Amino acid sequence: MSAVEIVTERLLVRPFRLDDLEAFVAYRSDPEVARYQSWHAPYSIADAESLLRSVRGLVFGQPGDGMQLAIVDRASGAISGDCVVRVLTEQPETAEIGVTLARASQGKGLATEALTAVLTELFERQALHRVFAEADDRNRPVRHLLERLGFRCEARQVEADWFKGEWSTLCLYAMLNREWGERRNGEQPQPAST
Repeated sequence: MSAVEIVTERLLVRPFRLDDLEAFVAYRSDPEVARYQSWHAPYSIADAESLLRSVRGLVFGQPGDGMQLAIVDRASGAISGDCVVRVLTEQPETAEIGVTLARASQGKGLATEALTAVLTELFERQALHRVFAEADDRNRPVRHLLERLGFRCEARQVEADWFKGEWSTLCLYAMLNREWGERRNGEQPQPAST
């Protein structure tokens, strides 16, 4: 099954389609949205088409390249943003996630809703062991989002990444399947063994 569709109260998280590209390019071209992301604004339609081609045929939850998923408002059908899921080939049952929202969609709990659904899919249906995410230390909204979801900061790499013309500090966040289960069951999370 390559086409995953995850339905939440307000959202549909699904693979991108050709008719999504205009909205995708619009929010990725916003310099504020692109600030801590791997691409530069403006983001071209050619870049969007290339990305769509690169993810065609990928299977959600399978090791390989990152699968880009559209975050769609169920009521309006509008694209609110996207998330990426990359299950590592070199580390079994481990995935990296990321999220991007259009500026107009930020501050409404949509990233929390989308990532909660994606984490449920990864941990509960795909039975992955560990999910992690990287965040620029200056990107407080994303750091707070990850912490709110129950991720713990495992590392803070000070000025470790030359990024968009300056040294940036990276924070590595992670969560284990058992920690996710404890949160979902309202239990006090147990510290990870070292």
